[in-house]
Amino acid sequence: MTVRSLLPWPTRHLLTLDRYVLHQLLVALAATTGGLAALIWLMQSLHFVSLVVDRGLSLRVFISLTGLLVPSFVAVVMPITTFIVCLFIYMRLASDRELTVMQASGQSPLALARPGLVCAILSALTVFVLNMWIVPSSYHAFRQYELQIRNKMAAFMLQDGVFTKISSTMTVYIRSRDQNGILWGIMVEDDRQSDNHATILANRGNMVIVNDIPRVVLYDGSRQVIDRKTGRLNMLVFKQDSMDLSTARQENQRVRDSAEMSLAELLSPDPNEVVARDRGKFMVEGWRRLTSPLTCFSFAMVGLFAVLNGAFSRHGSIMRPLMAVLVIVGLLAMTLLLQNMAGRHVRLIPLMPLLAILPGLVCSYLLFAREIKASLRLRRQA
Repeated sequence: MTVRSLLPWPTRHLLTLDRYVLHQLLVALAATTGGLAALIWLMQSLHFVSLVVDRGLSLRVFISLTGLLVPSFVAVVMPITTFIVCLFIYMRLASDRELTVMQASGQSPLALARPGLVCAILSALTVFVLNMWIVPSSYHAFRQYELQIRNKMAAFMLQDGVFTKISSTMTVYIRSRDQNGILWGIMVEDDRQSDNHATILANRGNMVIVNDIPRVVLYDGSRQVIDRKTGRLNMLVFKQDSMDLSTARQENQRVRDSAEMSLAELLSPDPNEVVARDRGKFMVEGWRRLTSPLTCFSFAMVGLFAVLNGAFSRHGSIMRPLMAVLVIVGLLAMTLLLQNMAGRHVRLIPLMPLLAILPGLVCSYLLFAREIKASLRLRRQA
């Protein structure tokens, strides 16, 4: 005999209906979120296709690199997919007359909405965990991996007889490359120092990787620099020299993105790392991580309110779902506008949690207030 069998029959019946609806919600949520995140991943991956086509990056490395962005995509789309799933599943239940049967059996709006609320809470917890821990870690790993790939790629992107633009400040030309990997006829235009442009010529050289950074060792060459003050050409002849071909700055010089930082670092930015004019943007990012899970609840409540509020139509109604979609679009637009304004005026930041939770509270009050008041009245009379 199980614990469930000891419960009264109406309670067992309600729990069965809850599981039935909740199962449909969670399956649809997983499928919709996965599909939409995969679509965004595919679109964002187009930026890295050139690494595979032009630079010979392997498919495994390509998937490993772009796969680190998937948690951030899931965190962004889950509030929207929670709304879509709640609206679609409850509309399907209404069109199949299942909601009508449940309502006729005596279930209140709160009981009908209970599976949707559980789904919204699970979505909010998932987004919270993603925002607080998984997304910052995965995005930091993505930036590190991308840095290593681009640095190592410089060793393999040089083509014979072609002026190869490694970065915006460096161009390399090699006449030929033999079977042993020796480079012949090397010319490098190095503009990394804006006040000290240099042209390096070398008879031969070879590529080496030191601490994941590509370097070219040059033999029998010269370094030519024009003195801006005198206009004279200064030439340094060398037997052996080496230079860095990395396309990005090193880790101790790389400016971290706000998506890589922890919540504490975002809410209290380090003045040595974040300039004063960007402090508001970093604080907005921190509050966005805290408030976006709340939008899962609010968006789900908008969908539940659109379906469960009022009488069910035998022929269905497109107006309430359409209005719910327009409300969500408006909320998303207002959220983006508020975040943009709060980045410049930090006094607007307290409006972010208000905008995130207020629609859900309003819909909850309109949908459940009468039932809750009646329940409290019965308790007082008892």
